[in-house]
Amino acid sequence: MKISKARGFTLIELLVVVAIIGIIAAMAVTNYMSAVQRARQKRTMADMKTIAGAWESRAVDVRAYNAAGLTVPLQAISYPQMLLMLSPTYIKQMPQYDGWNQSLSFTADAAVGASTQASEYAIRSAGRDGVFSSTYIAGTTTNFDCDIVYLGGKFVQYPEGAQSN
Repeated sequence: MKISKARGFTLIELLVVVAIIGIIAAMAVTNYMSAVQRARQKRTMADMKTIAGAWESRAVDVRAYNAAGLTVPLQAISYPQMLLMLSPTYIKQMPQYDGWNQSLSFTADAAVGASTQASEYAIRSAGRDGVFSSTYIAGTTTNFDCDIVYLGGKFVQYPEGAQSN
């Protein structure tokens, strides 16, 4: 009678397999997190364009971007004021928050001279970090923390390409 010896995996073989699975999982999680952040950026940009389209439509009707009484240059416009100006006539459901659940910022200027009607507007998102920058670069950004700025009908600072964490 022959006695057979059971053959299993050695500890080294198991450690190698676990290490390989760990490396693959780390890459997958990193790619997933980056994809989530990119989706938040794109959603924010789409919401900003939707708001801007409604704001432009209203401006055609009333010939100004500001509401009555908002006459100070670079006047911040609150979300409730924007809601009164745009909803439901120009936009059915107005987004209040960006993709990171931070409040969007709305501002309008005031025309120079006797007229107090605003001729420019801006919509801003603070990005992932939730902190608005005091200065902006013109063009593209590669950091999820950078602000997204829509000014006068176009994006002046926006994400593009590979983003860094």
